[in-house]
Amino acid sequence: MSDEIRLSVTTVDAPDALALATFYAELIGGVTKGSEHWATVVGPNGSIAFQQVEDFRPPVWPGSDVPKQMHLDFFVDDLEATGARAVAAGAVRLDFQPNSDHCVVYADPAGHPFCLSTWDGPCL
Repeated sequence: MSDEIRLSVTTVDAPDALALATFYAELIGGVTKGSEHWATVVGPNGSIAFQQVEDFRPPVWPGSDVPKQMHLDFFVDDLEATGARAVAAGAVRLDFQPNSDHCVVYADPAGHPFCLSTWDGPCL
């Protein structure tokens, strides 16, 4: 036994857990497991879990009417190429871009903002 605590996974609310996990699996080259109620995507550098929420409301970016709730940052080498890949998978490039010199903000199919960044650190 030990008192070590390790982060296991981050869980994201979604209207359909499996659909959102499938989007992120396509985005990062991962594998999806689960159902519409609870799903995970295991990628080359970690895992993300998704849970279905019946009254899910997509966040508004930027704004506070419905806060962003969370966002994920992904480190990339090429913003243009990875942005095209994200859009092809179902992401939407958002209008407000606070750090466009090194980071582009997109929304996943459920409306959660996420960043593709050439800077290895949080972009917001």
